[in-house]
Amino acid sequence: MTDSKENPIPLGGVEGDVTTVLARLMQRDLVFVMRFIGESQHLMQNHFQQFILKELAITGATPETHPLLHAFAEKHALMLREFVFSGVSLSRQFRVEDIEQLTGDTMIRVDVWDQLRNHISMAESQFRTQLPELPQILEAWKSPEGWS
Repeated sequence: MTDSKENPIPLGGVEGDVTTVLARLMQRDLVFVMRFIGESQHLMQNHFQQFILKELAITGATPETHPLLHAFAEKHALMLREFVFSGVSLSRQFRVEDIEQLTGDTMIRVDVWDQLRNHISMAESQFRTQLPELPQILEAWKSPEGWS
């Protein structure tokens, strides 16, 4: 648990603009991580798919005995790929000051603030478009009759 000096924002709510509050926390809470993309994802997916099919064949499960085995292997290979890449990505994180120093870009925090503000606005707008349908959906969330 952090002390109040490290976490000056009450967990119950945010006073003011949430984007500005998040920007204040960037020093502590923003990290940059590696991400494998493109051919690397395809190679890892293919590796695990072949691995799964080979291991299942040892148990007697083959495409001949299980016609949907390739779909099963593909789905599970995707999960294994994400497990590996997520683990590797999380093991090497860079703080915002590290990235600023490495790139010499002193505007990263401003750029992140702008992106946060834009995405928060888009998320709020998207939620507002769903408001007309929510009363019906929220019926399932009401307490049962007779409960207080």
